[in-house]
Amino acid sequence: MMDTQAKVNRTLLATAGFVLLTGGLLVLAAGLNAYRRWDLAPPDGWPLTSPHQVLLSHADRIAWSGQGWWWWPAVIAALIVAVLLGLWWLLAQLRRHRPGPVSVGGASPAEGVRVRDRALSDALATDAGRLPGVRKATARMAGRAAHAEGRIDLTLDPDSTPAQVLAGLHDGPVERARRSAGWEQLPTRTRLYVARRRPHRVE
Repeated sequence: MMDTQAKVNRTLLATAGFVLLTGGLLVLAAGLNAYRRWDLAPPDGWPLTSPHQVLLSHADRIAWSGQGWWWWPAVIAALIVAVLLGLWWLLAQLRRHRPGPVSVGGASPAEGVRVRDRALSDALATDAGRLPGVRKATARMAGRAAHAEGRIDLTLDPDSTPAQVLAGLHDGPVERARRSAGWEQLPTRTRLYVARRRPHRVE
């Protein structure tokens, strides 16, 4: 299942792409004089309908300038901030928050099988879920391939011993995942939750 960050990113990308594509097509239609040539109706209030028109007329510029000396500097500053925020968000998307495909089952990438980090996370979660005292386990891989980290959430039975579960997790599922991926180490952050006891029914 796609995580929340991926959903937000894709929604923002789709929205921004739709707005930019729509605006570009409207401007292109005006530049090609498509509204008059093909008798098309522009959207209500759209100012560009022919190649000789501009987005802001001379009268509009004078009217906006009448708001005060601060108006155009404020507009330019807002545009600069918007561009910087867009660049920051784009660079944040380009950063890899997962190790990516990893080679397992071989001494070298050529000898092993490349699997997605999601598959390795699922295998780690399944392996951790089989530990005694663990009722539910989820896992995901984070970081870069050279410095991968495991993030594991465990829901324990009420009568389990957390220290024993953590020891079994480190010596078992985490160690097997590390050896399978060929990593020298696999730092792991584990969050523990305790399941609620089910109430006993008394008759």
